[in-house]
Amino acid sequence: MSERNVLGGELATCSTDPTTGFERDGCCGTHPTDRGRHELCAVMTEDFLTFSKERGNDLVTPRPALQFPGLKPGDRWCLCLGRWIEALEATRTERLPETTVPPVVLEATNEAVLDSVDMETLETHAYDV
Repeated sequence: MSERNVLGGELATCSTDPTTGFERDGCCGTHPTDRGRHELCAVMTEDFLTFSKERGNDLVTPRPALQFPGLKPGDRWCLCLGRWIEALEATRTERLPETTVPPVVLEATNEAVLDSVDMETLETHAYDV
């Protein structure tokens, strides 16, 4: 059975350029060995990439050995759920710009994230194509 997105439909591909997902299959699927929960498809922003790097997770620098191309604003990527939540909370507590929270591609975000983030919050941060 295929995985579902937060809208209840079939999970769409997040990105194949760059290729994302825990298994580098383009999808934000769930996997028992994925401790980071790369289940949320987000569109990178400059503010988020800076925020993430400042928090110890450099998503800009390529790491070919890990099949990681490095990201730039506008790229779609299956983010660790915890990092997205951290950015969301930082915008509230540290008064960071709203663009620190990267927009969410709902069709490509796994329904599993609903155990940690409510649908209303996801919709507030939904990516408008």
